[in-house]
Amino acid sequence: MLEELVGRIALALNGQGRMLAAAESCTGGWVAKLLTDRAGSSDWFERGFVTYSNDAKREMLGVPAETLTRFGAVSEATVRAMAEGALAHSRAHYAVAISGIAGPTGGTPEKPVGTVWFAWAAPGGTTSRCLHYAGDRDAVRRQAVTTALEELLGVIGATGSD
Repeated sequence: MLEELVGRIALALNGQGRMLAAAESCTGGWVAKLLTDRAGSSDWFERGFVTYSNDAKREMLGVPAETLTRFGAVSEATVRAMAEGALAHSRAHYAVAISGIAGPTGGTPEKPVGTVWFAWAAPGGTTSRCLHYAGDRDAVRRQAVTTALEELLGVIGATGSD
């Protein structure tokens, strides 16, 4: 299923002559790994940022320290800044960003384990979404990667399959 999603993304981006960047925290580069598993991905995948720490989010993506302090790493404000920062710090036309709490620790009553924020930046603007997943660390991360790729299809206007 994930390979099919990547194939559809590749087809759409190749058809548009556009590039993609990924900014990941809780998924640790899993999206970038899946994208680069596909031969020829350098034609449409520009780069990936694995920004696990707050310092990395600030230094690599330009996420404001105030945003991280006020809202936290797992928040709409942060993930939107990550996606927009990925565009600003790359030659990509689209970006996907993910920040969440995969567990088994790190959750709070306000942000329990399984909370994941996503953002997709495109020429027309940035959209974001929060989802809550059940399962262990691997399950939360796998579900987050799947959601990130599925929603990316809509953002780039992908249809059909390869």
